[in-house]
Amino acid sequence: MHEQDDQDDQAPAQWNFPFEASLHEVFPALHEAHNGWMSAIDSLHAPDRKTHELIRMVVTVIVRNPAGIRRHAQLAREVGATWEEILGAIMLTAPGAGVLPAVAAIPSAREGYEAARDVEFD
Repeated sequence: MHEQDDQDDQAPAQWNFPFEASLHEVFPALHEAHNGWMSAIDSLHAPDRKTHELIRMVVTVIVRNPAGIRRHAQLAREVGATWEEILGAIMLTAPGAGVLPAVAAIPSAREGYEAARDVEFD
């Protein structure tokens, strides 16, 4: 069996983010530490989970990361955000990051929003 095949057998079928497979291949300990750090961030009790995802989505708009925008728009919807809240959060980036990044983010956010699982909100 090829060494790469051994590594593939140990990796999950799909990583949450596209960069994870490459990071894990080269620096598995760093990847594990990164996942632990991200889990700690995800466990914060404040702000509430919806605000947490909207903030993370806004950051991905500012750094122009379409995959991140999709992912956090999806997660925001899954925890109760409406399309209007997602769109409003994106447009709040316009004064600081510019109108073009905000407008460019809308299709990715819409894809994520529409990909969200059907979840019943309290």
